[in-house]
Amino acid sequence: MRKEDKGVIIGQLADTVKQYGHFYLVDTTAMDAAATSDLRKKCFKAGIKLIVVKNSLLHKALMSLDVDYSPLFDSLKGTTSVMFCETANAPAKLLKEYKDGVPALKAAYAEEGFYVGADQLEALATIKSKNEVIAEIVALLQSPAKNVISALQSGGNTIHGVLQTLAERAE
Repeated sequence: MRKEDKGVIIGQLADTVKQYGHFYLVDTTAMDAAATSDLRKKCFKAGIKLIVVKNSLLHKALMSLDVDYSPLFDSLKGTTSVMFCETANAPAKLLKEYKDGVPALKAAYAEEGFYVGADQLEALATIKSKNEVIAEIVALLQSPAKNVISALQSGGNTIHGVLQTLAERAE
């Protein structure tokens, strides 16, 4: 491969890493063509971009970015496929469907954190996105306000009932 071609690929990889918020490094060596095709179809349906990369080019692309991706560099050995996604836990949920450990998780960068090793798959599957966390916080903040409004409405109904009873007695 010519040096110019490598430069273009490194630039494309760097742009893809910037475009997507999260990525997983996966070993797909033990997969045959049919299994790989099936994985690609599942990734497409889940909104995950799956590409096979050369480790040295991905390493250079990660080095060219502002974020320090050095915890992932030791995982760049053997055959590496990269799963890029917008939702941090989508690839982990997809990988959990494969019970035999193939494809195997090498490492991941999700929600601005590094996860190295196949044992991190469970943690990645349960990770919540920033939007999910914000939604939970908003719901927790709304709950006390709803209770106060409910209590005030209940009190208003009680007062209305008492006044109505007193008005009927006076008649």
